[in-house]
Amino acid sequence: MKRVKRRTIAVIVLIAMMVTGLGFYTVRYALHGGEWASFISNGNAFSGGRLKAGRIEDRNGVTLVSVEDGTYTYAESETVRRATLHAVGDKNRNIGTGALWAFSSRLLGYDPIMGIYSLDGDGGTLKLTIDSSLNAVAYEALNGRSGTVAVMDYTTGEILCMVSNPSFDPENPPEISEDDTSGVYLNRFLSSSFTPGSTYKLVTLAAAIENIDGLFDRDFHCDGRMQVGADNIVCTSAHGDMKIEDALAVSCNCVFAQLALELGADTMAEYADDYGLTSSFSVDGIATAAGRYDKAEAGSIDLAWSGVGQYNDLVNPAAMLRFVSAIANSGRAVDMTQIDTFRIGHGSERIMSGSTAERIAQMMDYCVSHTYGDENFPGLELRAKSGTAEVGGGKDPNAWFVGFIENEEHPLAFVVMIENGGWGSSQAGSVANKVLQAAVNGQAG
Repeated sequence: MKRVKRRTIAVIVLIAMMVTGLGFYTVRYALHGGEWASFISNGNAFSGGRLKAGRIEDRNGVTLVSVEDGTYTYAESETVRRATLHAVGDKNRNIGTGALWAFSSRLLGYDPIMGIYSLDGDGGTLKLTIDSSLNAVAYEALNGRSGTVAVMDYTTGEILCMVSNPSFDPENPPEISEDDTSGVYLNRFLSSSFTPGSTYKLVTLAAAIENIDGLFDRDFHCDGRMQVGADNIVCTSAHGDMKIEDALAVSCNCVFAQLALELGADTMAEYADDYGLTSSFSVDGIATAAGRYDKAEAGSIDLAWSGVGQYNDLVNPAAMLRFVSAIANSGRAVDMTQIDTFRIGHGSERIMSGSTAERIAQMMDYCVSHTYGDENFPGLELRAKSGTAEVGGGKDPNAWFVGFIENEEHPLAFVVMIENGGWGSSQAGSVANKVLQAAVNGQAG
């Protein structure tokens, strides 16, 4: 009897182990089956390191690349091919964030039941949220300059434009040496961080609105420079007496340096962290580059410059776009996506109070009307902030222009960053206008 009991217990234990193992495998399969199927060593999916089948389209159904028996055929237009290179990817897996590699299981037509098997062997079709024609406008507006341009719907998170330059024609890739320093394979929107310059004053402003009493009643003064210890904060001109609205509009370094000194490094760092500017986040599973805010010594020139977007400040363009999108969206940052089918049920996070977002939006509106000129952005209802970020080494500053359109029919946020591009409002601003005009008025298509 005891022997039968022991055997019964052993059988029960064995069955329990089998059920547990099967459950563990089922969960792992559900979570990672696509990764297993699209592993590069899978001979049914890859040949010589290249996908065997699949198709990528833009939001309008334009084919960006089709793969048949390992042969890649890109878009008919060379400009479109160059403009969408970093979104789509190249044949040889050099652009790891491109859709060809980041979403290869979708291109292979993977599903949990059939795996990658299909009767026609054509693989799957992946539809992106980007508008290839809008990308082409952005690429041409950069006019060969290194940098990035991106536009997203701040209510849905859909990325409509994502251009990184330098680029190349994936149909006729050039010989690129291992010593090349241009970063041609790098998606500057997702995978780089840059000195933000005066665009960072929006962060300092938000912190000041919520921590400095009487900010909007206060009178500020700028003589063109402000002494901090033995050093000086230098401004573009002597702005004289002004309120905080004018300080942002004329981008007064002295005022925002003073605010950073009053707020302190801990508060400045807290807001940079809360707004997601110092950490990496995911765009459809692709990790963005993290930014940086170093806490400088209290009362120091470094702390003062950090409030102006200099010192050691670094911001990823995607994170900056997410930040200004939250300002446009009453403080809520919607998760970004570049995959068309992801837009339903996409998540969001409140990173700023609605009242703070509204005040900043109003001040960005004033920046356009008072400084940049509404006539330079006709019909756009633009809210924006420019940045001219000093990078040292005798190089021209990086040019930034960020913001959004306050228009229910076109709820678009944008970021433009041109490396060593010069003056932000004129250089990056003109690029933003061309792209946004195309997006709003249908000139892209």
